[in-house]
Amino acid sequence: MINANGLKLKVCGMKFAANIAKVAELQPDYLGFIFYEKSPRFINDVSAELIKYIPEQIKTVGVFVDENLEKVKEKINLHKLNAVQLHGNEPVEYCKDLKSTFGSLEVIKAFGVDEAFDFSALDAYLESVEYFLFDTKTKAHGGSGKTFDWTILEKYTLEKPYFLSGGIDLEHAQLIKEIEDSRLYALDINSRFEVEPGVKDAEKIREFVAKLGN
Repeated sequence: MINANGLKLKVCGMKFAANIAKVAELQPDYLGFIFYEKSPRFINDVSAELIKYIPEQIKTVGVFVDENLEKVKEKINLHKLNAVQLHGNEPVEYCKDLKSTFGSLEVIKAFGVDEAFDFSALDAYLESVEYFLFDTKTKAHGGSGKTFDWTILEKYTLEKPYFLSGGIDLEHAQLIKEIEDSRLYALDINSRFEVEPGVKDAEKIREFVAKLGN
């Protein structure tokens, strides 16, 4: 929790033990690991060496893009993931399968949003995911460092809570505080808080959290 309103924080694209330790000290609600080979933050194995720096109260998230379903299940079991973030074109049945296989697993379905996005496409996913995630639409499936026009979310009429992603930076803290939407569940930060891909600037994250809390 990063402010009195209960807004959660997810720090995505973690890779290295020492950096994970520093970020974990800030007690974000989620830490994300990207199992997508085309990402510069790709990680193949969340080893015991990495896991030992993550307190139990921080949920681990595996990020996948159109990955083979059985391979996703293997990663969930192997790394004891608390959540999966599906960033490709995964169908409803794919999400339902994960939910039925792992009862306590949080399924987050990501969508790249632009002015032409059809929010009616979300209706079919309502019963098979815990959260939606709205990101800037790019060919690279996230990590662009670019924001989208948040007023587009005025077209979102469902009650399902969501993560806000896409180029969030320190400068957006005040704008985020001004958002009046009880469905906004969490912020997903990544590239704008990096020294280099996979290495987060813990002090910058600390400053961001402080700005949101004031």
